[in-house]
Amino acid sequence: MLQTLNPDLSWQEGDFQTFFIILISIAFFTIYWFIFKSEKIKNYFYKKYEFDKAAARHILFTKYAGFVLMGLIPTILALIFLPHISLADYGLTFNSQTWITSLLWIVGISVVIIPVSMMSAKKPKNLVNYPQIRSKVWTKKLMLHNALGWTFYLFGYEFLFRGILFVPLVLSIGFWPATAVNIALYSATHIPKGLEETIGAAVLGLALCWLTALTGTIWIAFFVHVAMALSNSFTALKHNPEMTIQ
Repeated sequence: MLQTLNPDLSWQEGDFQTFFIILISIAFFTIYWFIFKSEKIKNYFYKKYEFDKAAARHILFTKYAGFVLMGLIPTILALIFLPHISLADYGLTFNSQTWITSLLWIVGISVVIIPVSMMSAKKPKNLVNYPQIRSKVWTKKLMLHNALGWTFYLFGYEFLFRGILFVPLVLSIGFWPATAVNIALYSATHIPKGLEETIGAAVLGLALCWLTALTGTIWIAFFVHVAMALSNSFTALKHNPEMTIQ
């Protein structure tokens, strides 16, 4: 029978690094999530602008907020408090030894995943939520803003999960424990989207952690995720009967 764990509260080698990275990752993702779900923020846009403009500006605001909260701020804090780990170490670099490998994986995964994403995007249950911008009339300008918003958001998102949350943990607790933490948190962020996406995120998360370690960069994770998001978003736009493209 367990009586007590007798915890040693002193900092051991690597403890602060592990503790700090997990803490800021969860903290800033949580802040982003409640901004994204905030009815108060949403109502601000819908009271100030007509429907189509409000729908676009609200979602674009959350996309760029995600870039700042999940990408920019955690990166700055990590560089300050863990100065021995550089941006290149986090995977934000061009690796001359693995760039061909990265390119082949990006193309190979995209060739498989884009058709699957486009097929899923046509389903009624997907059209309820996508495209996230619910404007009725889409112009080429809005389509460009949608693509840029997703790109900035996903850069922050993937750099958080495959860079900030992954690399320091690999260095302090090893690849498999770091991957387990990464998969757990990454799949948990998809729970509100349903069981199918949660399971898919766990499988994809494992693959992306391995590919990040293999290539030493975040580019496979980033570009594959962008390809998925944009193919889903624009396919859903095309098949949504309530939306038109000018």
